[in-house]
Amino acid sequence: MKTKKLSVTFGATAAIGAFLVDQATKSLILAHVAPLSAGVPVFPGFNLVFLRNDGVTFGLLSGAPMWSLTALALAVCGWLVVALVRANSRMEALAYGMIIGGALGNVADRLRHGAVTDFLDVYAGSLHWPAFNMADVFVVCGAMAVLFSSSTGARQRRAE
Repeated sequence: MKTKKLSVTFGATAAIGAFLVDQATKSLILAHVAPLSAGVPVFPGFNLVFLRNDGVTFGLLSGAPMWSLTALALAVCGWLVVALVRANSRMEALAYGMIIGGALGNVADRLRHGAVTDFLDVYAGSLHWPAFNMADVFVVCGAMAVLFSSSTGARQRRAE
């Protein structure tokens, strides 16, 4: 039971950390909107920009009512909190925490600005990946960690 409590604490700490990093980076971007609106090259293949996305990933569901996307994100976070509490390892707890923190970071943006602030622009030549933010990075890394943890756990169970 003590290990389970440590995992939950670990996951909650990851969620808070992801949320804070996301909000801090978005605050920096909002303090420099004018120069970032045109894009600022950082190095070849990477720019800082200022964009607002009223949809979800890749602009999907753009134009949907803000409250519906917020409600959906909060419902998913509720489900992820249950998964976090049931996590069997610190890796799983970390993963769920990262996803929760990232999702809540984007929810905070929707509630404050009506849309999500995106600012990371990765490209190759003239092909640009849709702009994203640190919340998105945490969600994607958390999802990858869940998959990694699941596959590692499955291999360990087969070996037993």
